[in-house]
Amino acid sequence: MKLLFWSCAFLVLFAYAGYPIYLYVRARYWPRRVQRASTYPRIAIVLAVHNEEKNLLRKLSNLEGLDYPPERLEVIVVSDGSTDQTNQILREWQRPSRRAVILPDHCGKANALNHGIAAAQGELICFVDARQTIASDGLRNLASNFADPSVGCASGELILRGSQQVKLPHGGGLYWRLEKNMRKWEGMTGSTVGATGAFYAVRRSLVPPLPGGTILDDVYIPLHVARQGSRVIFDPSAVVWDDLNPSLKQEFRRKVRTLTGNYQLLQLAPWVLTRSNPLHVRVICHKLLRLIIPFALIGILVSTFWLRQSAYGLVFGLQVAFYLLAASAVLPARLGLLSRAANISLTFIMMNTAAAVALAHFLTGKKAAWAR
Repeated sequence: MKLLFWSCAFLVLFAYAGYPIYLYVRARYWPRRVQRASTYPRIAIVLAVHNEEKNLLRKLSNLEGLDYPPERLEVIVVSDGSTDQTNQILREWQRPSRRAVILPDHCGKANALNHGIAAAQGELICFVDARQTIASDGLRNLASNFADPSVGCASGELILRGSQQVKLPHGGGLYWRLEKNMRKWEGMTGSTVGATGAFYAVRRSLVPPLPGGTILDDVYIPLHVARQGSRVIFDPSAVVWDDLNPSLKQEFRRKVRTLTGNYQLLQLAPWVLTRSNPLHVRVICHKLLRLIIPFALIGILVSTFWLRQSAYGLVFGLQVAFYLLAASAVLPARLGLLSRAANISLTFIMMNTAAAVALAHFLTGKKAAWAR
């Protein structure tokens, strides 16, 4: 039982503290710079949509307002079997540099992106989502990274602006800040694992076709880029805004989908865990350890309950207190610092519960819906 406790404790501490600290130290003292410059390569923006009539006009207006030479930019929107007014909006919007690809059947985002990639003619392909708003200088800043020939993929930064009606739980904000810092530090020390799905660009020559049903194109494509010897970097100056500040329930659904995608990635591309993937260690530390943590937490709880003496008894008591603290987060009363601590505890448990649910979805073959 002692071996079980120390093994599980090491996994948890390394995943949430050891690996981020390692990345920070490397980025702080041994960074690998990106040679940015003002450059304007031809870019094809690819947007896949399904029944997005509510967001589409605003998104198209946002793309047309980007500070980038219009003669160097094309926009391709793929409608994946839409049944609302999306197709009509696209037919009226088309111009020589604005192309709509209208698919009769709803086959999923991966299939839609493949059609967009095939139609693209730019040196770079920039993948975007329908709801978010790209800062006016975002595309120009993202493109400047490709002045460095070692860069094959550049990811922008998603910032949640939120609203007065919906508030991201305090712990969720803390988790999101840690995740973005890890991506930044990974990019500063070589390559990051994955990209910001709402806004990232890739050299056209490095983009692979997506297998049907791929959930995480923003991980699958960047890993293929790294496999071909190019860097995947994170650029916080290339900003994309999102006005949705998700509730805990919405965040749980998103995490289940994302973590199910991590399991799927191992099935679609088992090479990501081999030495043919230069980021295989980072994939394990950043992605796969999070899939194991729920079971490590159970191992810590069981082992300390079994041992229940000296320091092990204290650790068991702290775990019980932590889980009770999370339960108190659902109470309507707000108690300042205690409530914030309760939200952090609840978010931590929610994230790890999502990992366990994701495994169940993967093993049972439950498909993840195309989430907006």
